[in-house]
Amino acid sequence: QVQVVESGGGLVQPGGSLRLSCAASGSIFSRFIMGWYRQAPGKQREWVGTISTDGYTSYGNSVKGRFTISRDNAKNTVFLQMNSLKFEDTAVYICRAGRDSLEYWGRGTQVTVSS
Repeated sequence: QVQVVESGGGLVQPGGSLRLSCAASGSIFSRFIMGWYRQAPGKQREWVGTISTDGYTSYGNSVKGRFTISRDNAKNTVFLQMNSLKFEDTAVYICRAGRDSLEYWGRGTQVTVSS
């Protein structure tokens, strides 16, 4: 069993930055593909980006160039650096750990972009 816990959410002004963390425990973290998703009220869950086991990253079009995903396998943690935040980035940000047919989800952390 893998436990996934996000942290770092909060309130930020438009144009500001925030860094989210996702800690995964219970298995060999380096073997998991880690992903970030987000869900705004009344909207479907949206894929934000993914980082592979060897550090390759990919991003959704709405965040490309503003968000960066990184991982620290020694700390069993993946990060989401969010810059140039916009009102429409407001959502619950959810972390996913995936390997083969297995997937584990966190409960999410709220990010609110407001002036």
